[in-house]
Amino acid sequence: MAIDETRLMEFMGRFVGDLGAAMAAGNIVVGDRLGLYRALAEGPMRPQELATRTGTAPRYIDEWLRGQAAGGYAQYNPETGEYSLSEEQAFALTDPDGPVFLPGAFQLAVAALRAEPQITGAFRTGAGVGWHTHDDDVFAGCARFFRPSYAASLISAWLPALDGVEAKLREGARVADIGCGQGASTLLMASEFPRSTIAGSDYHAESIEAARKRAEEEGVDGRVRFEVASAQTFQGGPYDLVTTFDALHDMGDPVGAARHVREQLAGDGTWMIVEPFAGAAVADNLNPVGRVFYSFSTFLCVPNALSQEGGYSLGAQAGEEVIARIVTDAGFSGFRRAAETPFNIVYEARR
Repeated sequence: MAIDETRLMEFMGRFVGDLGAAMAAGNIVVGDRLGLYRALAEGPMRPQELATRTGTAPRYIDEWLRGQAAGGYAQYNPETGEYSLSEEQAFALTDPDGPVFLPGAFQLAVAALRAEPQITGAFRTGAGVGWHTHDDDVFAGCARFFRPSYAASLISAWLPALDGVEAKLREGARVADIGCGQGASTLLMASEFPRSTIAGSDYHAESIEAARKRAEEEGVDGRVRFEVASAQTFQGGPYDLVTTFDALHDMGDPVGAARHVREQLAGDGTWMIVEPFAGAAVADNLNPVGRVFYSFSTFLCVPNALSQEGGYSLGAQAGEEVIARIVTDAGFSGFRRAAETPFNIVYEARR
């Protein structure tokens, strides 16, 4: 076997980066849980000071800070021995309600990896692994991961891109948000459109309970309701708008779900489908964003779909052609790409 040493060293460099990132994920979750980033955002400090402010052990903080600086998640001043966060780092690491919040993604990743034994077994048998069987941090991390991107785009860009929908919402519309998880998207719409009524549904009872609590905390529980129901069984129509956020590709029977959505829509209703950004071919997705989605999909999306009836397992990189075919097969008359970001594509389906 002839080994090209230059290419081998390039590959080993990738390995070192990936191994460091894998272990750094746990440290980012620790920093978030203990409030280390929020404390460090207050200004430069030495390890002992950060430990005192956060009620933590100095030796652990010392090692944690060194790793954060080595990974580019903190700044280190060798002259003073102080660590700090840049404005950009603080912006992305400290505000769970802001438009960018990175720790939620790592919380989801670390929690998803706890299912490795089950996923390895599923590789051998072809069986599914249901969403509800995962660690609780998968559900909380998922909500914290997706909410910032929804907060940044849903009200300002995605809904206005749909034909006539924003006006209906401001006047007062009936909305169903299916596969809502802990209700991040549902509550954003309820807060922005007080004349509309929003119904969120998900088959995972614990997530629905968390969504109800969050609605009460945000003071919108009077105009939003949550129910435990699947995409094939939710009721309450006719709706002016039905939404699915990063959920259709997780379903074992997306065509059945699409047919049920159509049945629940008003005659002039709209279905907004938000899916992960994906190109038409595998080669189009062989990039850093595609790697994130394929990796999450292997542990979460495909196993979940395979655990359900229906025979589908689209995965998180299904692409526009596949989504269009599902919508068309379900009987919708109109389908188009309405908006996009580097991480999502928004589709509009008309009854």
